[in-house]
Amino acid sequence: MLNTAAKEQIIKTYQRANKDTGSSEVQIALLTARIEYLTEHLKTHIHDIHTRYGLTKLVSKRRRLLNYYKRVNPKAYRDLIAKLDIRG
Repeated sequence: MLNTAAKEQIIKTYQRANKDTGSSEVQIALLTARIEYLTEHLKTHIHDIHTRYGLTKLVSKRRRLLNYYKRVNPKAYRDLIAKLDIRG
């Protein structure tokens, strides 16, 4: 799991203003970090079905946030997915 320092660094990188922790960019970046962590975990623990279920829930939540962000601000959406490297 992400430690507090890693979360603070992600928040600091993607926040819009000081003390911004709930914007779409921050939420998507935090979900992406958790998804990457769980993906690495599942490479080692292949039969961990409960984690796989949680991972699919996180991916679908991030997908919904990305769809919202694309609808609201398409240019910032393209910049964010390029910065997070979540599209091929």
